[in-house]
Parts: sequence; C-alpha cells; structure tokens
Amino acid sequence: MEVSIVHSFFLIFAGAAVVASVALYTRQPMILAYIALGVLFGPSALSLIDEPKLMDEMSHIGIIFLLFLLGLDMQPSHLINMLKKASWVALASSIAFAALGYLVSFAFGYTQIEAVIVGLAMMFSSTIVCIKLLPTTVLHHKHTGELVVGLLLLQDIIAIAVLLVLYSIGSTETTSDFMRYAKPILGLPLLVGGAFLFVKYVLLKLIAKFDRFHEYIFLVSIGWCLAMAVAAETAGLSAEMGAFIAGVALATSPISQYIATNLKPLRDFFLILFFFSIGASFDLALLGVVIVPAVVLAVSALLIKPTVFRYLLKGLKEDKSTSWEVGFRLGQVSEFSLLIAYLAASIGLIGVEASHVIQATAILSFALSTYVVILNYPNPIAISDRLRKD
Repeated sequence: MEVSIVHSFFLIFAGAAVVASVALYTRQPMILAYIALGVLFGPSALSLIDEPKLMDEMSHIGIIFLLFLLGLDMQPSHLINMLKKASWVALASSIAFAALGYLVSFAFGYTQIEAVIVGLAMMFSSTIVCIKLLPTTVLHHKHTGELVVGLLLLQDIIAIAVLLVLYSIGSTETTSDFMRYAKPILGLPLLVGGAFLFVKYVLLKLIAKFDRFHEYIFLVSIGWCLAMAVAAETAGLSAEMGAFIAGVALATSPISQYIATNLKPLRDFFLILFFFSIGASFDLALLGVVIVPAVVLAVSALLIKPTVFRYLLKGLKEDKSTSWEVGFRLGQVSEFSLLIAYLAASIGLIGVEASHVIQATAILSFALSTYVVILNYPNPIAISDRLRKD
C-alpha cells in the first residue's frame, strides 16, 4: 500500500507538472490538463494508478479546504443579505435546468426515470470550478463574487435535499428515513450557532495567546476546518458546508486573511488530485455511446444557463454585464452531478450508460465553461495578463 501510494503520487504530480507546462506553453487552462492526465493514467487507458478510490477520497479534502478558504473571505452580514435576495433565483433556475436535462435526455431515448436523474444532475453549477476561477482578492469582496457564492450555496442546499431523497430511495430501513430528513434541519442552525460561539470564546482567544507561533496557527486552522467538516457530516449535511461555515465564522477576524494565504498551497495540492480523479473515473469504452448526448447537454448548459440567470437576475435589478458574467461563471454542471450519477447507478435507478452521460457532460461542461471564463473575465489562471487576477 505504501509503495503504491508513493508511486501513484509520483505519477500524478510529475505528470501534472509536465501537462501543466504543456498547457501553459499552448495557453490552455491547467484544470483541463489535470483531467486529461487522469483519463490517460486511469483504469480505462494506461491503468497506471493502482489506488483510484484512495485518490478520489483524498481529493475530497481539497474541496473542503477550498470552501473553508472561500468562507474566510465572506463577511456574514453580506452573505445573509445575498442568500435572502437570491433564494428565488436559485430555485427557479434549478427547475429550468432540470427541465432542460429531462427533455434532452428523454429525446435521446433514455427511460423516464433516467431522464429525471439527468435533469436533477443538470440543476447545479460547479462550486469547484466557479470558486477556482474567482479572484480571491478582487471579486470575493465585490458584489459579483458575493452573488456567485450566494447562488452556489443555495444550489448546494438544494443538492443536499436531492441526495437525501436518493439516499432514502436506496435505503431499506424505513425507520431511519425520518432521521435522514430531520438531522440536517436541526443540525444546520446548531452547527452555525456552535461555530460562531466557539470561534468567539475559544478559538480566537487561543490564536491571540499563541499568535507568535505560526505553526500553531496553521495546525489550529486545519483542525478547525476538518472538525467542522466532520461535524457537518454527522449532522447529515455535507463536509463542504461544514468547512464553509468554519471559514465564515472566522471571517470577521483579522487573522482570517493570514490563514487564507498560508492554506492556499495545501488547497492546490488536493485540488490537483480532485481534477485528476474526475478524469480517472471515466470509462473510455463508453465514450462512443455517450459522447453525442453529452455534447448536446454540455453545450445546452453553456448556452441556456447564462441566459436563464441573465433574465432572473434582471428581476433583482442587477445590471446587464453583471448578470451575464454571473451566468457564464455558473454555466457548467456540478461535481454534485457526479455524486448523483454514482448514487443513482448504485441503487439501480439508472444504467451505466446514463451514468456516464452525466459524467461526460460534467467533464465537457467544465472544459467549455473554463474556456469562456478565462478568455472573458478576471480569474487567477487567465491566459491574458490583463484578466489574470488572484
């Protein structure tokens, strides 16, 4: 096991360094290079990685750190106002995108239940791609960034509700179904309240007392982030939501920006694993079967999602340029879609082909959306020096 992990890490990060160099020379986004490397080294191509499941689990930590760092940049008062303002936009847009996915997949001959699952998978945008392409110091403190983050958070809440329904369908223990729904409803306010109280009366006092020890702040920050992630999972929520709450609870403190700066390299380490695992999990043998519906769904998402957000945000009196930018930044399918595909396939609601249509759509939409954003809007990995903002 130990040799396998070291060997796998060597292949992933040495390979990532090579493909990143090629991507930079050819002026392509590095995210897509990592996904392509995963496809190449994964089980369906060269099969060089012996522990794909382990890599997938470790990559999840990168998502947790990404949401924690995002929370560190969000002021609670601004966030609450944005969530109130954008709630109906998130709900209406999710319904529209679900209808789009259902109609397209049903037109390609998938069963009604498979079309419903594809529709559910199309409802959400990728937190990972959107936040990765948001400049930390430019947009997170501006209205556009707050709007994107608010809509993503509301989508995450809807996604958790969808996953709970799927879990309940797959469960044979009817006595536990009530608790599956009750735990998140009760757990969320307790988690938020407990986080803010703990930060105010314990965490900030400890950091203030030992702030000259930089290693201590680093360890306490990681411990706090992961503790909230585990607490959220225990409460029936997602680990990502727990990490985000952990960050927001610290956001009002001046130490938040110091923590964010020091944790960025750790976040990037695990996010490389995340994008690699997306590529490695795809079965190339099914590519010829799923490519046409996946392309239609991905292109439809890129065209329809910005348009829907443009006109829904008009109802919030947002200006035209902001509405289009938010729409294009949210113009892809979500990593939640991959989880929905996996869960629906594991309980027999959809077949392997429909599951891979969702996976291929997610990968293609990541690619198309990334190109649109890096060529047109400020982001940390822009090809143009004018648009490169971190």
